[in-house]
Amino acid sequence: MKINFLKLIVICLFVVFGVQVNAQSQMIRGVVTTFDSIAVIGAEIIVKSTKEIIKSDTLGQFTVKVNPGDQLKVQAKGFSSEKVKLEDNTKLVAVNLKLKPGEKSKEYAIGYGYVKDAEKLNAVAQLSNKDMDFSQYSDIYDLIRGRFAGVQVQSNGDIIIRGVNSITLSSAALIVVDGMTVDQSLLSSISPTNVKSINILKDGSSAIYGARGANGVVIIETKRGDDE
Repeated sequence: MKINFLKLIVICLFVVFGVQVNAQSQMIRGVVTTFDSIAVIGAEIIVKSTKEIIKSDTLGQFTVKVNPGDQLKVQAKGFSSEKVKLEDNTKLVAVNLKLKPGEKSKEYAIGYGYVKDAEKLNAVAQLSNKDMDFSQYSDIYDLIRGRFAGVQVQSNGDIIIRGVNSITLSSAALIVVDGMTVDQSLLSSISPTNVKSINILKDGSSAIYGARGANGVVIIETKRGDDE
């Protein structure tokens, strides 16, 4: 009789514990993009605690169950993988995957169906310090002028992206440095040796910036402490 009673207690503890664990887990939603605005389809989202793998849908969106303090790993062929640490109050995550350097990565993104709108991706020109030595250029203007076809630098420092129709009075491209929009005059203070990557956006790829991006967008990412 005592043994049965002890078994009953153990079973009850397992049930209560199981209910608590289930109560702690939560569903979160997310979206996977590249170049901030292009949906990545079929990207793998891996949950660290459960090893569950799901894929982003045709809009780049996903829903997944996670545990407190969990971590997600997002990956797709041709892109650098990203890890996302989740807080207890996280409900929505936005993951922006970066293409690995080289044209082969762009071919993977299109060929494997990760990017449905190939024209948007082809409207993006990118250059990384892994592709070449930026230190051979005297300044950032020289680097942009010398490496991106169809991009002009005017005497006043404005960057003009040919093939982009302006709906504003100015024809200068929008400048974004480390995620912040800046005045073009700031570029003169950036040394090419401190630049990690440069992306030129035009057409639909710049739509996320609204009217400000109507003339195209120059996105510059500088090196951080852990970058070579």
